[in-house]
Amino acid sequence: MATAPLKDRDNVILVLQGGGALGAYQAGVFEALSEHGFSPGWIAGISIGAINGAIIAGNRPENRVTRLRRFWERVSSGVLGIPLVGDGRHRTFFNEASALSSLAFGVKGFFTPRFPPPVFMASDGPGSVSYYSTEPLVETLAELVDFDYLNREGPRLSVGAVNISTGNLSFFDKEKEPLKPEHVLASGALPPGLPPVKIGRDYYWDGGIVSNTPLQYVLDESPAPQKFIFQVDLFSARGSVPENLLEAVEREKEIRYSSRTRFNTDMAAKRIEYRAALARLLRKLPPELRGDADARLLAEIGEEPAVIIVHLIHRGRAYETQARDYDFSRVSVDEHWEQGRKDVLTTLAHERWQDCMPPKPGVTVLDLTKKPPLSEKHGATS
Repeated sequence: MATAPLKDRDNVILVLQGGGALGAYQAGVFEALSEHGFSPGWIAGISIGAINGAIIAGNRPENRVTRLRRFWERVSSGVLGIPLVGDGRHRTFFNEASALSSLAFGVKGFFTPRFPPPVFMASDGPGSVSYYSTEPLVETLAELVDFDYLNREGPRLSVGAVNISTGNLSFFDKEKEPLKPEHVLASGALPPGLPPVKIGRDYYWDGGIVSNTPLQYVLDESPAPQKFIFQVDLFSARGSVPENLLEAVEREKEIRYSSRTRFNTDMAAKRIEYRAALARLLRKLPPELRGDADARLLAEIGEEPAVIIVHLIHRGRAYETQARDYDFSRVSVDEHWEQGRKDVLTTLAHERWQDCMPPKPGVTVLDLTKKPPLSEKHGATS
């Protein structure tokens, strides 16, 4: 389904949100894109998106899906049971029990509870301000990510983290510095569960605290006039008004971690439209004005851009609750992975995607996956 000019191009970009256990959706998206010839030249991620991104960028193309599968099978190995009933309250209870298991016992290959708990320990600096240790994740990254390959040959990787002292979002970018495991750990250090990570003289927390979607960074930093951006979101920006406290917690989390995805995309689209209009206007100038200093300065903005932003959004099911981002049961992880695959196949088969080839000047925003019916997700759409 991928057209030849689109395959193996540096202007194919993956933008990966944070979202804990929901990150299996991103792995399914990547698997399906790979099967259809899409090889990203750049991956920008936050939190679990940074971990998935590091596994992709830190392995040769033929090993990437295998290593992703190994990671997600490891972190979902703690709860291998199957719910007695496929959906409804029984399934909600199963998922909640799985999430409570993660809180109580940690997640294999990811994080483990501190003992004794930090509330009973004397303060010994930033390392004591978390309920869990990420030593298991350090070992997992060492096994599944070849950082030498990542920095030498792998696609560009950018991961976002928050400087605790300044409160500013920083991006650690392969194009600007060699990436190390601590950069990935910092991007996923969500407080107060996971500990801050020291890089240089500063300590960092999860980038999702400030912005869970690194789209703007990609648009600002990419010089390519033509971009194919697959933005893989784990939280839906749109949803219904909650009717009880649990639904309120769920909806608040969705709004917070969707990071104003639609607003940011709309603003980015408007800026690209202005840039395209400027490029067209400059071409209309008579020769005697093209050498004007102001015209030359504006011409540095570059060519008329052609940008396609494809939204691939994990949309929760009726039996999922606010705990779905830390429900690491195998059955839930497999569902998220398969949903990511299906959403890619639906998108690539859609006539609107076919109509976008070759890309047209300006910006095209696509969200082509089927939205759940009202009876399935309480009227939520995105």
